[in-house]
Amino acid sequence: MDKQRFIVALGGNAILTDDPSAQAQQKALQDTAEKLSVLVEAGHEVIISHGNGPQVGNLLLQQLAADSAENPAMPLDTLVSMTQGSIGYWLQNALQKTLQRKNIDKEVATVLTQVIVDENDPAFRNPTKPIGPFLTEEEAKNASGKDVYVEDAGRGWRKVVPSPRPINIKESAVIESMVKAGFITVAAGGGGIPVINKEDGVEGVEAVIDKDFASAKLAELVQADTFIILTGVDNVYVNFNKPDQKKLEEVTVSELEQYIKEDQFAPGSMLPKVEAAIEFVKNSKNGKTVITSLENIANALENNDGTTVVAG
Repeated sequence: MDKQRFIVALGGNAILTDDPSAQAQQKALQDTAEKLSVLVEAGHEVIISHGNGPQVGNLLLQQLAADSAENPAMPLDTLVSMTQGSIGYWLQNALQKTLQRKNIDKEVATVLTQVIVDENDPAFRNPTKPIGPFLTEEEAKNASGKDVYVEDAGRGWRKVVPSPRPINIKESAVIESMVKAGFITVAAGGGGIPVINKEDGVEGVEAVIDKDFASAKLAELVQADTFIILTGVDNVYVNFNKPDQKKLEEVTVSELEQYIKEDQFAPGSMLPKVEAAIEFVKNSKNGKTVITSLENIANALENNDGTTVVAG
């Protein structure tokens, strides 16, 4: 395969297992770095994005538990930046160790990334993005009156916040210049820090941006060749868990759009990944999106395995 520019969006299972401690997350990311290194070994340019749902939710709880006049809780946009820093640190450290062991001379850097959203996005009137741990109904009712909690697929109650669509990325030129210079770059972590345009610059807002949509926007802006969305399965399926279940291999945008009309993909699960995959392919010149699992990434690279979304 010729040299390509890849953006890889890590799923939550690449960072967090059942143990939320820093040590456990660093251990998970070391395994993740090992699997991602095949892209670097093959000589490709690599940008890595990641989610932060559990981490920012847990940090929010810690902030609220210690909230006082002397030590006020930080707002959500700041918490996103804090998790960008912590997860970025863990990931670049894990990649540096992996590359050093493999005698690959590459530098890794994390970019604190601000993602611009529209202050009139309807998402601000209808919060839907779950963050943080699952609560009982009683715990949710006793939580802060300012927060909105919803029942999540029978698993418990979770806080939901606005999830506006990204319209631009403040640091996209910086990220592209770093990639051109040969750096492996960690960017748009947690969907990016949500900001809106103001006369004197950008200003943070209380929201969480879907990391797959933010990654698709970044992939478009830096003219990536391939956008890889990593999830818990090797392929996307239609008629999932039914007798006529079908694995999607190479699929066109128009075919996926028809499947969306048929409600083939679960909202909050596979649907946003499919929508982000379509968005990148539509907005790129000759780009494609691959949806697969972290465990299958080498096979996807070498054998075109996984679900590949093309323009058609």
